[in-house]
Amino acid sequence: MTLLSSTSAFGQQETVRRLLAAVAARGMTVFARFDHAAAARTAGLSLRPTEVVVFGDPRAGTPLMQAAPTLALELPLRILVLERDDGTTTLVAEDPAAAAARHGTPAALDPALARMTTVIEAVMADAGGRFASMEQSKIKV
Repeated sequence: MTLLSSTSAFGQQETVRRLLAAVAARGMTVFARFDHAAAARTAGLSLRPTEVVVFGDPRAGTPLMQAAPTLALELPLRILVLERDDGTTTLVAEDPAAAAARHGTPAALDPALARMTTVIEAVMADAGGRFASMEQSKIKV
């Protein structure tokens, strides 16, 4: 799995707030938010701040799912915002092209996937601060 990762210049809550604003500023929809730390607390467990924001634009995702229906397992887009043991906040998202490749998306849709990656990187940079974009890298998990 290829992941895009960026270290935020802000704390976890501020990074999530900025992420939501960056998504809205681009006219995309936030479909869901999963606060895993809050869920852990309800089970009597502890977890560092960990939240997943699910967002997208059906105009971008629908053609991909039409070409490769199982890609619906990967869409809409998701960004994980987590607080690390050292107190830093990290944003992590799967590279859309890597996800699409697993589902056999035709090469003709590569430009759309590249645009999705650009959007994720821009949203992550806005959420984490302008300098965070320089720290983005593709990592294998």
